[in-house]
Amino acid sequence: MTTPRTPEQALLLEQLRHIADGLGRTLAPFCEVVVHDLLDPDQAVLAIHNNLSGREAGQPATALGLARILDPGYEQVIANYPNQFADGRQAKSTSIGIKDGEGRYIAALCLNVDLTLFQGFQGMLDRFAAVSGQTPAHESLDAGGADTIRARMDAFAARLATTPRALRPEDRRALVQELKAAGLLDLRRAMETIAAHLGVSRATVYSYAK
Repeated sequence: MTTPRTPEQALLLEQLRHIADGLGRTLAPFCEVVVHDLLDPDQAVLAIHNNLSGREAGQPATALGLARILDPGYEQVIANYPNQFADGRQAKSTSIGIKDGEGRYIAALCLNVDLTLFQGFQGMLDRFAAVSGQTPAHESLDAGGADTIRARMDAFAARLATTPRALRPEDRRALVQELKAAGLLDLRRAMETIAAHLGVSRATVYSYAK
């Protein structure tokens, strides 16, 4: 049975429809966004975007919607709870109850994420990132030992609880002197690597090395 709407309630429902439309466009195609009109529990589904559940507008309220209708004190935000579509696909859902000025539930905004899509992506990423076999001797994509220089710089900065780019000028000079003492300035493109990692010019690095 439909409950007559006050102007405030009608406005809230209309604004909620716009919010659902925007969320649906932003989260497509992974997330179903549903507006439930709790003032009309027999035809509660007011709008549905990115339809993943196979439901249609005009279908009745869910058990959660009915619970809110019966109890204004029912929890307003229920986030990230496990759910399931009719065909068995796993979902993650969030339900947000909308109240009017008198504290009565008049609507709900529900988000249903199809987890099988992300599980499929994760499987593809795992396969793509997998490596096998042994690395050939001395094989590296780092020409000239740039990784060694950067690791030494990171370790120096970590001792000072900061990052290479946040080092003070006097600390940068001490760092370059440390790299020089370790013979790392003799590696190919060492000055370019140090300059890039510190965020300074090569001329500045040469001045620190003197």
